[in-house]
Amino acid sequence: MINFPYLDETIPLNEETRKGLPGSFITLPSGVTHYEEGGDKNGKAVVLVHGFSVPYFIYDPTFEFLSKQGFRVLRYDLLGRGFSDRPNSRYDISLFVRQLKELLEALDCKNISLVGLSMGGPITAAFIDAYPDDVAKHILIDPCGAKPISLSPLLEAVKIPILGEILIGLFGTGSMVKSVAADMFSPRLVEQFQERYRNQMRYRGFKRAILSTLRCEMLGSFIEIFERVGKLKKPALILWGKQDTTVPFEQSADIRNAIPHAEFHAFDNCGHIPHYERASEVNEFLLEFLKR
Repeated sequence: MINFPYLDETIPLNEETRKGLPGSFITLPSGVTHYEEGGDKNGKAVVLVHGFSVPYFIYDPTFEFLSKQGFRVLRYDLLGRGFSDRPNSRYDISLFVRQLKELLEALDCKNISLVGLSMGGPITAAFIDAYPDDVAKHILIDPCGAKPISLSPLLEAVKIPILGEILIGLFGTGSMVKSVAADMFSPRLVEQFQERYRNQMRYRGFKRAILSTLRCEMLGSFIEIFERVGKLKKPALILWGKQDTTVPFEQSADIRNAIPHAEFHAFDNCGHIPHYERASEVNEFLLEFLKR
């Protein structure tokens, strides 16, 4: 993979530059992973997997609420995002499944309830497909993977080698920061999200990881994996914002068909992140489902 020099990626991610950053770090075979644990170490484990490019802060309300309820809550940055390593490798489904397996084993986290948001949906489904005995319950929040996500002309073009490196170097920062706004129904959240999102972009390897993720079709269809997971009949909960423009609400029907026994809740006046925009309502559904 090309190591293209992106001028706004000025900081290497290493032991020195990670000093003072929030959370914890652990060295795994797949790379150093940034994570945070909260709640009761002896409580039932809930693991939160974020989506395509917004790192683990996307789960702030969920993490804080479940921690206070006595669960052992784990959230982490996928490789290439946040403050986790950005290895020069293929960012495909197997890499993300491997990272999660390594993290759970290293932290001795077992019999988990696994939560997947957006691209975290197919990652969690693929993990359950590979390691069904590791997961007790499955929660999906506006998951992608029912059908390929409709990409902008720019994102389609960046899949082309060399051209993609040039385009994302010229236009990537602005377009990715702006795209965060599309996840939200409420404009009041946009500015704070964009500032926190921009922080990770200063570290080398972010754009390379995003390019590889697109080229490895992580926003494509994973419906067959969802169907296999559905046949396992694990307790499942699906949550979806009706005004989601990132993963359209219509795709919820495909996921529900794949996992027909799943409990389903839709939220009106809500975009791609109902657990953030409608935190109090979503938290009550989560609590009831996890305690059941």
